[in-house]
Amino acid sequence: MSVRTLVKSIQDIMRKDTGVDGDAQRISQLCWMFFLKIIDDQDQELELTKDNYTSPIPLDLQWRAWAANPEGITGDALLDFVNLNLFTKLKSLPTAAGPRAKVVRDVFEDAYNYMKSGQLMRQMINKINEVNFNNLTERQHFGDIYEQILNDLQNAGNAGEYYTPRAVTAFMVQQIDPKPGEVMFDPACGTGGFLTCAMRHMRDNYVKRPEHEALMQASLRAVEKKPLPHMLCVTNMLLNGVEEPNFVRHDNTLARPLVSWTKDERVDIVLTNPPFGGKEEDGIEGNFPTFRTRETADLFLALIIRLLKSGGRAAVVLPDGSLFGEGIKTRLKEHLMEECNLHTIVRLPNSVFKPYASIGTNLLFFEKGTPTQDIWYWEHRVPEGQKAYSMTKPIRLDHLDDCAAWWGGAARAGRVEGPQAWKVTADEVKARGYNLDIKNPHTVAADHGDPETLLADLGRAEAEVAALQGQLKAILTEALVR
Repeated sequence: MSVRTLVKSIQDIMRKDTGVDGDAQRISQLCWMFFLKIIDDQDQELELTKDNYTSPIPLDLQWRAWAANPEGITGDALLDFVNLNLFTKLKSLPTAAGPRAKVVRDVFEDAYNYMKSGQLMRQMINKINEVNFNNLTERQHFGDIYEQILNDLQNAGNAGEYYTPRAVTAFMVQQIDPKPGEVMFDPACGTGGFLTCAMRHMRDNYVKRPEHEALMQASLRAVEKKPLPHMLCVTNMLLNGVEEPNFVRHDNTLARPLVSWTKDERVDIVLTNPPFGGKEEDGIEGNFPTFRTRETADLFLALIIRLLKSGGRAAVVLPDGSLFGEGIKTRLKEHLMEECNLHTIVRLPNSVFKPYASIGTNLLFFEKGTPTQDIWYWEHRVPEGQKAYSMTKPIRLDHLDDCAAWWGGAARAGRVEGPQAWKVTADEVKARGYNLDIKNPHTVAADHGDPETLLADLGRAEAEVAALQGQLKAILTEALVR
């Protein structure tokens, strides 16, 4: 049985359970079970390869002890063990037991068992046992399936906010080009898309020896506020070969005063898609006295500018509203252009984030330390023959090859204006009141005709409709008289 078929059969079993309601709960249920299997497989490998290694999970709670035997506990006995023993003890693991213990505790802090049938749970467990996460090929195949599970979040109501199309994350990582040892931070990491893309990029290009891998993992930083994406992200890290994903913190990055972030906490790279369109809880704006707002995207942008080292670079997804907004947004854009070189804005069509959101988005690329002189814009277009991106025809990385070819490498050399590219000076932006929502000047506006002619045509059409209505009324009156 292929891994894809196996995962589908697991999902089909879970759909029969009356306690699991909706995609978000199904994904959460799948995740904590996969997490325990993955970490147990990893523990068994570490016990063989590392001297004196001990799993952070007590012996009786390890997957191999209660789940590995296909004839093991089932029914009410299994439910009682999971609800009254497993969850209770994992939620209260002593964090002093080490970083892996803290990872387990953080994952289970807000996790729940939604299943009500112990028999169905046993069937699920037996299916999960068919995957060997220490087999590299099986783990890679499962990693692909996990990507699809994360993609399914787009259909899970508000849970879709956690997912950024992988083509977008891969493109942003590709252009930022992170290297092992550069401290990279995602302050709103969701399910870990930027982290996994960055690791893949570094492993493909720069990781040649075990010390490179260790340096890369030691330089990752991430925070996620909500329990479900945090759990998904930690599991994602385990799947991608990270032994101690304790750098993924379960917290709200914005809950800390902006001025409290010190120089030694500054980072080389920020790659993120901060949540936008939402409002932070009361009091959060007090942490940002210069930019008093509760709008999440604005607060994250202020934080990112603060956190970058001099020479640090960032790629951030922001909605159109952040580009043309006034008030606090104007002050924030002025601050961005004074503190950083906002060198490139890639404008994406509304359909990139469908079906979760149909909103114009932009990729902002900037570097800390020198003020903005010129901003280059690139307008990404949906491929010919396709009206919009969709679930069945999503954006792919090769759709952005033309932008990558135009980019000009790390030095951004040789850029030229063209049908999809244009340049605006900082002075022009200032004259516009820091409105960055600048349309492509090379796009020819559609000719809708002369207004006077259009009005005359409309008048004639209305007169014809009125005449037809009169004729119809006469016919109906005559018919009724008969």
